[in-house]
Amino acid sequence: MTTVAILDYGMGNLRSAEKAFEHVGVEAKITREHDEVRAADGVVLPGVGAFPKAMAAVRELAFDGLLRERRQAGVPILGLCLGMQLLYEESTELGGATGLGLLSGRIEALDAPGLKVPHIGWNPVSWRRDSDLREGLSDPCAFYHVHSFANRAVDGDEVVGVASYGSDFVSVVAADGVYGTQFHPEKSGPDGLQLLRNFAARCRAGSPATA
Repeated sequence: MTTVAILDYGMGNLRSAEKAFEHVGVEAKITREHDEVRAADGVVLPGVGAFPKAMAAVRELAFDGLLRERRQAGVPILGLCLGMQLLYEESTELGGATGLGLLSGRIEALDAPGLKVPHIGWNPVSWRRDSDLREGLSDPCAFYHVHSFANRAVDGDEVVGVASYGSDFVSVVAADGVYGTQFHPEKSGPDGLQLLRNFAARCRAGSPATA
């Protein structure tokens, strides 16, 4: 059975993510143990809350180095919501903080004049290119977003899907085995489960396919 390690650093929707993966036939383990992470076929970085506090917790548990190690080993990594934001180089949230740097770019406040922030609700995601992650999903495809910040550079090579709330923002990314969704797939119904199923298939493959 395919296994994924869900990193527990105190700021994630852990149980919902665990149950969603189990629903698609994946053995999911919520863990802080590095050896358990190394034994898994894939790694999931969840996240709810503020970027600087999350990165401080990630570093305290030495997950930053572990994630870089797992990427070097060719193990797929999936960031969910804030977890996706942490994959980038930096964020402007709460005065700014550096991220993991697994993806190039910066996280900024949503450009949504006249709209309520945080952005909470279902938004269609339009696909910009092919990816393992979007297999079997319609174009566009609606997912459940909850966020105040995002990567607004929608023309990057890693961009797979784009959504809009006042202006366009990056919603799905993939680059060299590193994946991310700005939305919560575990809260996005059958399509969210399909995306997790696609990630699990990538984990089973064990070698890079279509990023």
